[in-house]
Amino acid sequence: MNTMQDEGIKPFSLNKLLFMRSAEIQKWSPLFLRLVMGYGYMVHGWAKLGHGSPAGFEKLITQIGAPFPHVTAWIVPCIELGGGFALILGAFTAVAAIPLICTMLVAIFTVHLKYGFSSIKTIGLTPDGPIFGPPGYEVALLYVAALVMLIIGGSGAFSVDSAIFKSKTAPKKLEAPE
Repeated sequence: MNTMQDEGIKPFSLNKLLFMRSAEIQKWSPLFLRLVMGYGYMVHGWAKLGHGSPAGFEKLITQIGAPFPHVTAWIVPCIELGGGFALILGAFTAVAAIPLICTMLVAIFTVHLKYGFSSIKTIGLTPDGPIFGPPGYEVALLYVAALVMLIIGGSGAFSVDSAIFKSKTAPKKLEAPE
């Protein structure tokens, strides 16, 4: 006789955990994507500001011929910082994704495309280790694909978006007239 079944305890099943596709589990999957992408955008946005001023980033975008380099040098880091923070919180995710996608597409077509697809290019080897060349558009394209997934699938559980949606769709209590 199995005492676990007698007590109503279900045995742990690794197979069930790995292959379960219930709505309860699936709503948590965007959380990890949001956290990693949000952190990545914030790190890159902060790096572009470099000690409070985007002067270095302005030089870079001037060199590639971007329009309005002074304004663009401020707008892009602000989009990345604000959009990254919105992704982490899961707040207005679909809205925040649009300017983030635009920044990635501009980066792909103005910087990364000429270096090909691969994000890792070993161009030499020294006694200290490999030397890497400029990255291709692979990672930027992954960011775009993940943002599109969040727009289509939603920001998932543990997000401001889900809290707002729940409060708007919660059944209202009807009070009897007095």
